[in-house]
Amino acid sequence: MNNFIKPSRTLLTLVGRAIGDFNMLREGDRVLLGLSGGKDSLSLLHILHHFQKVAPIDYQFGAVTVDPMAGDFDPSPMIPYLAELGVDYYYQREPIMEMAKQHMGKPSYCSFCSRIKRGIIYRTARDHGYNVIALAQHLDDLAESFLMSAFHGGKLKTMKAHYVNDDGDLRIIRPLVYARERQTRDFAAKNHLPVIADSCPACFSMPTQRQHMKELLATEEASNQTLFKSLLSAIKPLMAEGSPADG
Repeated sequence: MNNFIKPSRTLLTLVGRAIGDFNMLREGDRVLLGLSGGKDSLSLLHILHHFQKVAPIDYQFGAVTVDPMAGDFDPSPMIPYLAELGVDYYYQREPIMEMAKQHMGKPSYCSFCSRIKRGIIYRTARDHGYNVIALAQHLDDLAESFLMSAFHGGKLKTMKAHYVNDDGDLRIIRPLVYARERQTRDFAAKNHLPVIADSCPACFSMPTQRQHMKELLATEEASNQTLFKSLLSAIKPLMAEGSPADG
């Protein structure tokens, strides 16, 4: 154990502020991280370990990966990596791609996969006594969701930073909501984290609304360096529990 890497001070400050602002971690929590193997969830893995050492509360954490058995996407290298780190780890394989083919058309793969994965993560948390699920969406994700909702749904909403699920038995937290995608990308690259390439054929079969929003934001930020600071001010009230949100 203890091949963990300390993230940058900036990244830790942003995550610590989000944890405090939204009361994400509490004494005795058992936190289950949704670990895709991407740069964001791998970064959050190391961040959770760091705060476990320095936080004034005691909490435990483990991780779960859902392998959708899709194309060339293979997150199995996470198994030895988590074993080396000494983290309690649950690797769940589910033929989600085949399930999606049987139940709906190709454009719905991503939403179908997301729902099934979420259900598996919830079940794993309940089966192993976790009361908190940590997800790795960052500020860029929330900004994109905000624009998608406004442009295509006519509603002002985004993902919540911290909320309780419908059944009332699990809290879902997103500690990276103040962090930028480039910060997790830089941390992962600098420290050679074993990032798993997202190679799901359904995800890359057509342009997505989210990718369009990402490009739109990048274009605007090129001429407006305070764009995401302004967006955070705009969407922060929507991130709190009880506000309209994507969950």
